[in-house]
Amino acid sequence: MSLSDTADLPSAPTPAAPAGTLTEKRKLLIFGIMAFGQFMALLDIQIVAASLNSIQSGLSAGPDEIAWVQTAYLMAEIVMIPLAAFLSQAISTRWLFVGSAVLFTLASLLCGLAWSIESMIVFRAIQGFVGGAMVPTVFATGFTLFTGKKRAMIPAILGMVSTLAPTLGPTLGGWITDAWSWHWLFFINIVPGTIIAITLTLWGKVDDANLPMLKRIDWMHVASLAVFLGALQYVLEEGPRYQWFEDETIKTVAWVSLIGAIVFIERSFYSTMPVVKLTPFRHPVFALACVLNVVIGFGLYSATYLTPVFLGRVRGFSSLDIGTTVFVSGIFMVFSAPIAARMTTVVDQRVVISFGLTLFAISLWMFSFVTSSWGFDELFIPQGIRGFALLLCIVPSVGMAMNGLGPDELRFGSGLFNLMRNLGGAVGIASVTTWLGDYARINGAHLGEAMSARGTDALNGVAARFNALTPDPDQARSMLEAQLGLYVSREALALAFQDVFTLMACLFVAALLIVPFCKAAKLSDDAEPPSAH
Repeated sequence: MSLSDTADLPSAPTPAAPAGTLTEKRKLLIFGIMAFGQFMALLDIQIVAASLNSIQSGLSAGPDEIAWVQTAYLMAEIVMIPLAAFLSQAISTRWLFVGSAVLFTLASLLCGLAWSIESMIVFRAIQGFVGGAMVPTVFATGFTLFTGKKRAMIPAILGMVSTLAPTLGPTLGGWITDAWSWHWLFFINIVPGTIIAITLTLWGKVDDANLPMLKRIDWMHVASLAVFLGALQYVLEEGPRYQWFEDETIKTVAWVSLIGAIVFIERSFYSTMPVVKLTPFRHPVFALACVLNVVIGFGLYSATYLTPVFLGRVRGFSSLDIGTTVFVSGIFMVFSAPIAARMTTVVDQRVVISFGLTLFAISLWMFSFVTSSWGFDELFIPQGIRGFALLLCIVPSVGMAMNGLGPDELRFGSGLFNLMRNLGGAVGIASVTTWLGDYARINGAHLGEAMSARGTDALNGVAARFNALTPDPDQARSMLEAQLGLYVSREALALAFQDVFTLMACLFVAALLIVPFCKAAKLSDDAEPPSAH
């Protein structure tokens, strides 16, 4: 059976959708409320990043345990994203989103009331799982509600939401924790979550449920999806910390993920009711756009992760100072949103994304000159260029992927496309963490050798100054060694950041080779979505 054959597998009939009867104001209301729900779900990934120490102290958790506050959320979210397409067909878009908003709000309340690290991890996993349903559902709904050139605003708005939320997360989280307490990182979701649930319950109907699908669900497909993606996320999150396959647990989980992937792919081809259809990959442009989305996710999440790490570990910035510095890229995203939306309607999307990828590569290349003295002023221009470039990458990539899909494929295409960006981010953070550690060790060894070979006179001079501070020569030597160790570690880490950003810039340059083959479907003012067959 070929990939295209899965489109002809028997399925329950889909009732007529009422989306075409909605007024423009109702469409905008529904889309706006759902986009805000997506913003909440994405914001909560990073909102705890600057406050993990406070949460660790409040829950009496160990340093290894506290990392699971983020890992549990990401593992659960990445499983739900591709599953959301099936659920939105079975129970309808409205009730999936309402149910997700209600459970997300309740899980947020429980996170704020968590009494131990174990309870926090469980509640964060629930929060991530139900929040994951809101991410791809908005993309599919937007492309269903709007047609023709009006669709250009969908990737622009959602692209800004997808990039601004993770960028705002550490800043907002650090401010909330300083002003109130870490509990309010989760309590702030209660009011907007409730409003979203009530509003969509009253006015959010865009399609009808197809409940018979639930009776024929392939549970083996669901289980293999959860095992495959959940285990893969675990390996990517924990691998850098435990030296990858040198650790038996990482090795075992990797094998489990591989087995889950094999079963998942087999079920995708041969199940009579697959929970995830791979048919969008029949379209070459969609497949290539997904590859570009992996690269974009790699750059987005890795750069968002690396900048605060540099400011914290090399410069010693506080959480609030870090948040203020990284917010620059978010400001430039807002500026580029209308430009990206307009350009994709009047210029070939391949030209737009080429410009975006080039700007992104330039920003990463500028980061490759980072030194241990860089702060807000030096990082302003590279961050501004990166923030401006992001939507010039994301908006055309979304258009390339989604404009060529028919109504029956939009849901699954949206889930798969968003999954690719999240996987790119997971792979990116794991990769740059490993590279950073490896290059820091290499550069540290080189600096130590250089100091031993060429710096004897200078070291003797410094030692003499320390001897003047204390009459105890052993204490003076210990003070000197400690200071030199801190200096070498800081400079080696700064050099490692240079190496990592150089590699990332090369990745974006390489991605430009794919762009000429991504000719997207053209949009007209009255164009309807193309047929799935």
